[in-house]
Amino acid sequence: MRLIVLSFLGVIFVGSLLLTTPLASAGRVWTSYVDCLFTATSAACVTGLAVVDTAGHWSLFGQIVILLLIQIGGLGAMTIITGFFSVVRKRASLADTRMLMQAAGNDSYAGVVKLVRRLFLGTVIFEALGALLLAFRFVPTFGWARGIWFAVFHSISAFCNAGFDLMGDFRGGASLSAFATDPLVVLTVAALILIGGLGFIVWDDLLNSKFRLKNMKLHSKLVLVMTAFLVAVPVAMFLVFERSAAFAGRSFGDRILLAIFQAVTPRTAGFATVPMASLSDAGALLTMVLMLIGGAPGSTAGGLKTTTVAVVLICTAASMKKSPPVVFKRRIDDDTVRQATAIVVIYLTVVMLGTAFLCALDSINLRDSLFEVISAIATVGLSAGITPSLSVWAKLMLTALMFAGRIGGLTMAIALTGEQGASPVKFPTGKLLVG
Repeated sequence: MRLIVLSFLGVIFVGSLLLTTPLASAGRVWTSYVDCLFTATSAACVTGLAVVDTAGHWSLFGQIVILLLIQIGGLGAMTIITGFFSVVRKRASLADTRMLMQAAGNDSYAGVVKLVRRLFLGTVIFEALGALLLAFRFVPTFGWARGIWFAVFHSISAFCNAGFDLMGDFRGGASLSAFATDPLVVLTVAALILIGGLGFIVWDDLLNSKFRLKNMKLHSKLVLVMTAFLVAVPVAMFLVFERSAAFAGRSFGDRILLAIFQAVTPRTAGFATVPMASLSDAGALLTMVLMLIGGAPGSTAGGLKTTTVAVVLICTAASMKKSPPVVFKRRIDDDTVRQATAIVVIYLTVVMLGTAFLCALDSINLRDSLFEVISAIATVGLSAGITPSLSVWAKLMLTALMFAGRIGGLTMAIALTGEQGASPVKFPTGKLLVG
């Protein structure tokens, strides 16, 4: 666990040093180290929050550094490092396999090296296909060289759920708002986000089961069902919530595209086709819930994770019926229930504390503070537009939240305290009144 944490810290430190040099800025000037640290953390933790405009402030070298940080952060630094050495040596050692298992989110040693090889191959294929599709739109718009670079950058950023973009104020918009009603761009980016957010284990299981749901592992079934639910239901809700707000004046077809993207991007990509400040209160709350849930374990996405939320909901329903938690005819074990509960409590506690500190540090209203903190801890990157104006202390706090969110609340706690074995002492059971 500590090696995974240290690998991310090392990548962020090197990236921040490279970004602070004049070579990395478009104006060939030194950039504030706090801004570089924030940007490097946001990229390596595939968040997407930015204190300076990615297209306007950074040179081509700086943008390449950011893209490399996104790719390393999306796949996982330890996955790349140990995967590389295992390929070079042709055979992975036990230590390599253990690190690969932890970094890739696998639950056993069996087939972990094969899983990582598929991970790399799948990443290349999906990102290349995404870049090819986006190039059909970006090359005619921006020219050959710039269009291809934009296609590659946004494909990798979308697949890794990072949310960084190079659009600047193109056509008077921000992020992907200039292409908000373009089906090719919207659906390609949304598909990349969803595929990256499914998780490497689910990819592997889909191939092994030949895409038959009944032959898949419990984890994959739950991820796919939750993903489908968290797309379909929010699409319908956004169509209702934003009909007189962010989607006002749009045709029905355009509203469908906007709703699909708004349902997908909070988990946890950070691209935007409408300004977040234009969302209704109901739409903003739904977006924050989706941001907090995030994607699947072992994926490029952050957040609580879909399976964590599913386990808590299943256990809540089971508790009300006074029956054991069961899903797809399988009982959920007690350790999984305890871990899911701990993760939810840790995230909610951090969100509340972070929101309170941001309100106090920069006197920002509650809605914007809550939105920004959830976006950071869930590594989303969506913002109400307050990120560039934050104070140094607020930036440092969000930097810490982004890092903690990418590592994961439970992983961070274990890394700091060490893994504890079972207590040798058994205490008598006590009864408490709750609820």
